[in-house]
Amino acid sequence: MRIRPILDTPVSSGGPRPAGGLAEIGAQLAEGGVAVLSGAGISTESGIPDYRGESGRHQRHTPMTYQDFTGDEANRRRYWARGYIGRRAMARARPNDGHRAVQALRAAGLVTGVITQNVDGLHQAAGTADAVELHGSLDRVVCLDCRRITPRDELDARLLAANGEFLAETEAEGLRVNPDGDVELPDELVDGFRLVPCLTCGGVLKPDVVFFGENVPKERVERCFALVGSARSLLVLGSSLAVLSGLRFVRRAAADAKPVSIINLGPTRGDEYAHARVELPLGEVLPLLARRLGAPLPAEWA
Repeated sequence: MRIRPILDTPVSSGGPRPAGGLAEIGAQLAEGGVAVLSGAGISTESGIPDYRGESGRHQRHTPMTYQDFTGDEANRRRYWARGYIGRRAMARARPNDGHRAVQALRAAGLVTGVITQNVDGLHQAAGTADAVELHGSLDRVVCLDCRRITPRDELDARLLAANGEFLAETEAEGLRVNPDGDVELPDELVDGFRLVPCLTCGGVLKPDVVFFGENVPKERVERCFALVGSARSLLVLGSSLAVLSGLRFVRRAAADAKPVSIINLGPTRGDEYAHARVELPLGEVLPLLARRLGAPLPAEWA
């Protein structure tokens, strides 16, 4: 897809009112004070699929809910067996040019803060260390009883010690990772997987991510609202805004009469609020915008 010839061409949002295109988004970034809200679409070019976009698996894969996880040990066994294998694939993912361009815009002072709905850690790996992880991170584990937080690497080492033969059985499987970090596995493999408890209190361990049916911690939500409140505008990258946890920030920005722009492949629930809306690959369009705005880019992009 060639982007440069359409930089000044408005792209319709498909919503009730027309929206501008990349020229408006470029002008928005040039003014600075931009808060970014990113979703799974920014990580698809790193090999991590989303649920609802062109590579989406929402119809084929139902994420574990908080109620399912806490209410049934068999569900926890299924989650950790699949997540144990899936995290190895997630760990191989690297930031793409979209993540790196966001950091370049951040380093240039044009982006004032980043909120990500993703749990993959790729914004941080690209250098945006202060990105707010709205839904948590797969790199941490929390005990549901004593609330102690420990590194995921520590848990994986314990799971490996308890399930070494399980790893060998799945080594040759053609498994693909889901956006929440797990993979599809046959029941006969899952049934023999052994769980390990919290080393401090013997309690139930859960990834430090917000499951469906679970609330985002209040202080984290307030931090995100403060970030949006202090910004001049909001830029949504790669999110369908299908869940309220992200959509509420779009609604808040719009209610405060702040421009909202969206770059996403496919429609979003926030299209009606967008003053600019385009459907282009983030790994191509964000570096182009960063270059035009003089943001410092890695040497390999020169």
